[in-house]
Amino acid sequence: MARDASELAHRLARNAEAVCRHYLSNGRREGRYWLVGDVHNCPGRSMFVRLTGPESGKGAAGKWTDAATGEHGDLLDVIRESCGLIDFKDVADEARSFLAMPRPEPEPEQKPRPASAPAGSPESARRLFAMSQPILGTRAETYLRKRGIATLHGTGALRFHPHCYYRPDRHSPTETWPAMIASVTDLNGGITGAHRTWIAPDGSGKAPVDTPRRAMGDLLGNAVRFDVAHDIMAAGEGIETMLSLRMVLPHLPVVAALSAAHLAATLFPATLRRLYIARDDDPAGDGAVQSLIERAQAVGIEAITLSPRVGDFNEDLRAFGIDALRAALRVQIAPEDVARFMATPTLVGMEM
Repeated sequence: MARDASELAHRLARNAEAVCRHYLSNGRREGRYWLVGDVHNCPGRSMFVRLTGPESGKGAAGKWTDAATGEHGDLLDVIRESCGLIDFKDVADEARSFLAMPRPEPEPEQKPRPASAPAGSPESARRLFAMSQPILGTRAETYLRKRGIATLHGTGALRFHPHCYYRPDRHSPTETWPAMIASVTDLNGGITGAHRTWIAPDGSGKAPVDTPRRAMGDLLGNAVRFDVAHDIMAAGEGIETMLSLRMVLPHLPVVAALSAAHLAATLFPATLRRLYIARDDDPAGDGAVQSLIERAQAVGIEAITLSPRVGDFNEDLRAFGIDALRAALRVQIAPEDVARFMATPTLVGMEM
C-alpha cells in the first residue's frame, strides 16, 4: 500500500490546483497556495495547500497545513476527509476516479493512516506565524495604540491574522476572530511557539471571548523578543507590559515571557551582565521576580527590579501617561543606562 499511496499522492500533486478546485471548492488560490477553512472544505483561510514545488521533501507540492489545528498531510488526506472516507481502498478508488486511472486488483485490508500531528506543536506555531502579516496598518496596530503603545519599531516578532481560529473548549464550535500573533523564540532566534491575542473586529480591545490570550508550542525558557540582547536586557510577563517600557526605553532589548511561571524560567544570553525585571504587582509576579533574581545572581548577572505604580507598566502608561512613566523609570534604572536607553520626549514622538 505504501508504494501505491506514494504514487497516487505524487500524481495528485502534479494536478494540485485541480484537486483543490474539486475537493476544496470553498477556497481560492492566492499565489502559490490554495487557502480554505479546513480539510473538510469549510470556508475560511486557516488551511493552506502548496500548489507548486518538488515531488517530495520540504516544500513539496500537494502538502497542506491547517494553522489553526496543526494538522497536516497530502492530497490523499484531502480526499479522505472531504469525502468522509475511512478505508484506504475507498480513498484510492476516489483518487483514481479523479485521475481517470485504471483500478488495480483488490488488496487486503490495510491499517489506517497515522494520525495527524497534534495541535499546538512548535511546527504548528511556525506555520501560523508564517501565514500572518506584519502588524503595521492592521487592527493589531490599532489594538496596541488603543493601549497607549505607539512606538512600534523592532516589533518583527508581532504579526496579524485576520481570521484566527478560536475554540472555547473541545466541545464547542470553532470561531474566527482577528488576532495579534507573537513568535516565541529561543536564544538563537528559532521559533519554538506562538502567542495569540484575539482582538475585537475594530481593534478597539480584546475579543469578547473567555480566554482572549493563548500560547502554543515550547515556551519554557523562551520568550517573545524585541531586539537582540547582549549585555543588558529587560524581562517581564506580558507583551503590552514590555512594549510600554519601550515607549520610554526604546533602545533597550526586552523579552516577554507571557506568564509568571515562564518569567521565572527565562534563559539568559551568555553575554548578559545586567537584567531589568519588570514586575507585575501580584503574588505570582512577586514570586517569579524573586526566582529570576536568584537565578541571575547565581551566574553573576546584576538583577534590578522595575516596579509599576499599579498593576503593570501598561496600566501605568494608560492611567498616568508617558511623562509620568518616564519619570518613574528614570529613578529605577542604573544612571549609566539613562543616557544609553532612555529617549527624550522629542525622540519618542519621532518614532511613533
